[in-house]
Amino acid sequence: MKVLLLGIGNVLYADEGIGVHFVNYIAENYTFSHEKDQLDITDGGTLAQALIPIICQYDYLIVVDTVNAKDVQPGQVYFFDFDKAPAEIDWQGSAHEVEMLQTLNMMDMVGDRPKTYILGVTPTVLEPMTLGLTPLVEAAVPLMEKTLLAHLNRLDFSCKRINETDINTLIPESYKRGVNYNEEY
Repeated sequence: MKVLLLGIGNVLYADEGIGVHFVNYIAENYTFSHEKDQLDITDGGTLAQALIPIICQYDYLIVVDTVNAKDVQPGQVYFFDFDKAPAEIDWQGSAHEVEMLQTLNMMDMVGDRPKTYILGVTPTVLEPMTLGLTPLVEAAVPLMEKTLLAHLNRLDFSCKRINETDINTLIPESYKRGVNYNEEY
């Protein structure tokens, strides 16, 4: 099975960049192995539909992004099967979020969408030209990390911590990364 961990977001809009920052953080701090399956980590930025040729090559997708939810405080972490989204999830948050939803729905219509999970956090600040995370979203990173690692463990991936790099040290260079960590994880 081929698994894609995909970070989505605009790093120039504060908390909106959490998906990109988080996958960069995971790639910097962990290695993953599996007897027969493959895990790739990709910074998808705000590409949405342009990611279709990449996403359709995978059997399993974990999207990391901001999610909006009704009557929920900023920093709340969600992890759910895309096909069973909680009722309070509101996909109308940001332009890239709507585009990503449309992308996944389009892929579903033609039968190309892999099994999809969403790891998201409700944002605090979505301001243009603000590089970095607010304290509430930054505080959600350990729970997001624990949730992702537990899920990958359930998929029988072994995880090894290789660094102790703080997410904030990666943020100033995150707009330059935009890379696919397609090594065998």
